Amino acid sequence: MYWMTETTPLDTAHAAMQADADDDLARLRFYERVADSELFLLLKDEPEGDAVEPVLHEDAYVLVFDRAARLSAYVGQAAPYVALSGRAIAGMLQGQKLGMAINLDVAPSAVLLPPEAIDWLCETLAQAASEVETRIQQVLPPKGLPESLVTALDAKLATATGMAAGAYLVAVEYEGGGRGHLLGFVGAIERAQPALVRAASEALTFSGIEAGEMDVGFFAAGDAVVPRLAKVGLRFDLPQPEALQKTPRMTAPGSDPAKPPILR
Repeated sequence: MYWMTETTPLDTAHAAMQADADDDLARLRFYERVADSELFLLLKDEPEGDAVEPVLHEDAYVLVFDRAARLSAYVGQAAPYVALSGRAIAGMLQGQKLGMAINLDVAPSAVLLPPEAIDWLCETLAQAASEVETRIQQVLPPKGLPESLVTALDAKLATATGMAAGAYLVAVEYEGGGRGHLLGFVGAIERAQPALVRAASEALTFSGIEAGEMDVGFFAAGDAVVPRLAKVGLRFDLPQPEALQKTPRMTAPGSDPAKPPILR
């Protein structure tokens, strides 16, 4: 058995889940880390086109690792793999009666996720937010939200490189008497808006908070409401990309999110 000295985010989340079997929030956070992590899927052979043939453990689990070095340690030598997000691998497995063996024999986070857990994760990730239009009457400092939500939002938005200039979490009162909390994105690029809504929705879900506790809005930098958001809101700074460089188009399976790999 081989253990790396590095402690990964998946290791940390798994340890927290194992420390208290009755802690639903810790379990939710572990599944969130699985979905958000880049995982290395062990293959029988090099990919052919968009098709991949994974190595199976006990004919029931694909083998994935959160570090390429862990995959190599498991196999004992260099081996073919494809790197995908956990959510992408879960989507490939949904309905296939296959589970996910994570970091088997090579890390303290070794765990077997059965097919039912994979299907639950996919269903949870597929929850969509509804769209409504209403006018903001008053902007107030956020109040009463659990720290778990703020932490989850910070982790989610830390990976949203270049999707928006920033975001503010505020309390709001709407025309007509409605009130709640709003995560307002400033300067978001249009094509990234669905991903940002999904990130906010998942932060709610995996924080153990009922849906509907927070709205999401998009504002141009020059909108009149933005100074009000900045004055009282909790700011989230999204990372910004370095100068774009010309790079060759990726052709590996999974490099195009619109065309996930196909299991053989």
